[in-house]
Amino acid sequence: MTQEYELAKKQYAELGIDTDAVLEQLKNVSISVHCWQGDDVGGFDSEDALSGGIQVTGNYPGRARTPDELMADIDKAMSLDGGVHKLNLHACYAIFEKGEHADRDELQPKHFAKWVEFAKARGMGIDFNPTFFSHPKAAAWTLCSPDEEIRKFWVRHGICCLKIAEYFATETGIPCVMNVWIPDGMKDIPADRMGPRARYMKSLDEMLACGYDKSKVFVTLESKVFGIGLESYTAGSGEFALGYALSRGIMPLMDNGHYHPTEVVSDKISALLLLSKKLALHVTRPVRWDSDHVVRFDDETKEIAKEIVASGRIDDIAIALDYFDGSLNRIAAWVMGLRNFRKALLSAMLTPNAAFKKLQDAGKLTELLVRQEEIKSYPLGAVWDEYCRRCNVPLRDEWFRDVEQYEKDVLSARA
Repeated sequence: MTQEYELAKKQYAELGIDTDAVLEQLKNVSISVHCWQGDDVGGFDSEDALSGGIQVTGNYPGRARTPDELMADIDKAMSLDGGVHKLNLHACYAIFEKGEHADRDELQPKHFAKWVEFAKARGMGIDFNPTFFSHPKAAAWTLCSPDEEIRKFWVRHGICCLKIAEYFATETGIPCVMNVWIPDGMKDIPADRMGPRARYMKSLDEMLACGYDKSKVFVTLESKVFGIGLESYTAGSGEFALGYALSRGIMPLMDNGHYHPTEVVSDKISALLLLSKKLALHVTRPVRWDSDHVVRFDDETKEIAKEIVASGRIDDIAIALDYFDGSLNRIAAWVMGLRNFRKALLSAMLTPNAAFKKLQDAGKLTELLVRQEEIKSYPLGAVWDEYCRRCNVPLRDEWFRDVEQYEKDVLSARA
């Protein structure tokens, strides 16, 4: 234990905060790590280009091209962040045997057996996402399609994914969060807004009626304000997704890039926790819109973490990262986001939230503001360094040397 940590421990103790207990709590917070950062959302089930309002910019050398390469990269990224992780997969990351292929409505647990083997060897669970994009049958609409054959194809895909999610939970012993998001919408002003949403609701109802084990699979529904080529209308708006989730008893999921530029997810967390038993988050960084930049240790990231911790219901919130940047070293992007959000959680845990609430309730707003500002200069860095030591991961920017060596030894060999 360093002298810096000893001093920080005493300083936080004066606020009634036990830093040793905080470090133990932080170590056990699970963060779901999105596989798609490692290969620019390419997946392994087809050669089709990205579609559905999704775009990755940049062509930094070393993108993962195979399941083995992607698994190795995920391992490297997770090894540089202390704490508990889950693996977050999209259905397009199915792994087929040589000569085998299954369309999205025919996917089976066996197509994800290698991912289960990977997760079990590391003692972690798996979260899952049906892939309603980058497919010939996703050229226009998916679950909202007026073409009944296409709509039913995507319903079958959703049901396949529910069965695969249940398989993940059974095999790993950890419940699987299965998130539904579709890109359905229109570039220009629609003539009919109600119809697509009615078909979306019907499709979701049909999926959920398949008889999955609700103790093993937590279904979430994610909204979006707009996407590329879908600027005027998205069927899965915030109002639709929230209303549907609450009316059907599934989990709302908020991605903090999926709202209008002046909206913040941090303000919405407490509202939904009063209305829903559980809540899911996709943590990203929007720059003017849903651009999925690498998560930084910025004000909104810290405010989201503060609301999670201050709610007292951190165990009811499923935390996942969701961003993809092909312009940077992809391992570094993963590690930055992971460590920045865990550091944001640490900052929140080192905040005397209960004392601040009392000041607010007593109307002592001047004192509250003073103390909120003063806590910003407390020695968070010394506690973070101690956390890294206890988790046996590199301190400060030392992790980047490890990433640079990995790039030299592994990534540079990829043509």
